[in-house]
Amino acid sequence: MATGSPFHLGWFLGNSYGVHGWNQPWSGVDADDWTQPDLHIELAKGCERACLDFLLLEDSLFVPDNFGGSMEFYLARALRAPKNDPLPLVPLLAQATRHLGIVPTISTSFYPPYLLARLIATLDLMSKGRVGCNFVTSTAERAAQNFGLDAHLDHDLRYEMAEEFVDLVGKLWSSWDADAIVNDRETGIFVDHTKVRTIDHKGRFFASRGPLNTARPPQGRPVLIQAGGSPQGREFAARHMDCVIAALGTVEEMAAFRVDLRKRVAAAGRDPDSCKLFFVVTPTLGETNEEAQERSRRRQAQRDAMPELALAQMGSLTDIDFSTFDLDAPLAELTTNGQQGTLKRFLAQGRTLREIASNYRFGFEDAVIGTADHVAGVMAEVMQQVGGDGFVFSGALSRRYITEIVDGVVPALQRRGVVRTAYEHAHFRDNLFAF
Repeated sequence: MATGSPFHLGWFLGNSYGVHGWNQPWSGVDADDWTQPDLHIELAKGCERACLDFLLLEDSLFVPDNFGGSMEFYLARALRAPKNDPLPLVPLLAQATRHLGIVPTISTSFYPPYLLARLIATLDLMSKGRVGCNFVTSTAERAAQNFGLDAHLDHDLRYEMAEEFVDLVGKLWSSWDADAIVNDRETGIFVDHTKVRTIDHKGRFFASRGPLNTARPPQGRPVLIQAGGSPQGREFAARHMDCVIAALGTVEEMAAFRVDLRKRVAAAGRDPDSCKLFFVVTPTLGETNEEAQERSRRRQAQRDAMPELALAQMGSLTDIDFSTFDLDAPLAELTTNGQQGTLKRFLAQGRTLREIASNYRFGFEDAVIGTADHVAGVMAEVMQQVGGDGFVFSGALSRRYITEIVDGVVPALQRRGVVRTAYEHAHFRDNLFAF
């Protein structure tokens, strides 16, 4: 029985092509075989079996040393490093699936626009129109130093650069007409040269003559996704993005974010429905609600026993060394050149760092604890209340968790009639905007 308008589903894979299941139950050989693509291929196949719109592969470009001024804490716990480049995974995931959208992450601060436009066009052609691109400006000082900078660019300046980056890659994708390749054996002409043109872009940050030396992507413009929560990030998304990912912990936060984003999209001269909004959801499942609650209590006990994990993770996103603060002292206001929206939400979770680390949730988590059917009911009700476009699943990756979501929660949502049971179109973009 349907309980509301249909919504979309995706998967946000934190730590991407890194270590999953390290020192955790139900992980099998995942940590031993972390360099191999098998777990990611199983995840992609599971996502497609459940008819999810896309699988997004997060990425970062540095080894953190923010906590305690050393890499030791991060490397000892495989926290954000080691991590492989996720882009080589994309063709493997595309070959293993037929419908799923696949979204790698690219830094607009460090990746040359021409190389990015060519790479994504190539992947979109290889996958027959199923690739997107998650744009990040990168936040870490250490990442900037890996690319020859002494310090990272200012937060707002990074977004100004990102604006021009997106404009430039869009021009490059459009430098070939959709029908430029004629492949006419009788005339001996493969490409009609009148349908390929230079772009002659000369901007504040980038210059490129163009055209691309490969064909126009099948989708025209691959799906563009962004997850910045700061005012500058939201403005950037409102002007350019097809999809926004928001990690929020309450229904009230979700509703407020949606109202704000849609106002910004409209103010940018776009139809608010042309920018889809997905909320991060991290369920805890059990065969009974009581079993799921017990699993959640054990996870919370682990958080409380080691607040340093949350603080080190947040430090790597904000370039703040939280080890220098008293865990139990009231915390003064902090500023960052890193992820400003993330820091603001993190600090709102309590008075002291110990409280904040205990209370902080990356996304919507505390209300989605229970059986697959119970969690599906909560998700359907929340989406009806908020009126957003969908959820992206996240959480510690294991084959068990994949099964719990794609063979448990999603079928329960499908029985309610609120998510798709089949793909309507060949291209990722068309499926994303099918409803």
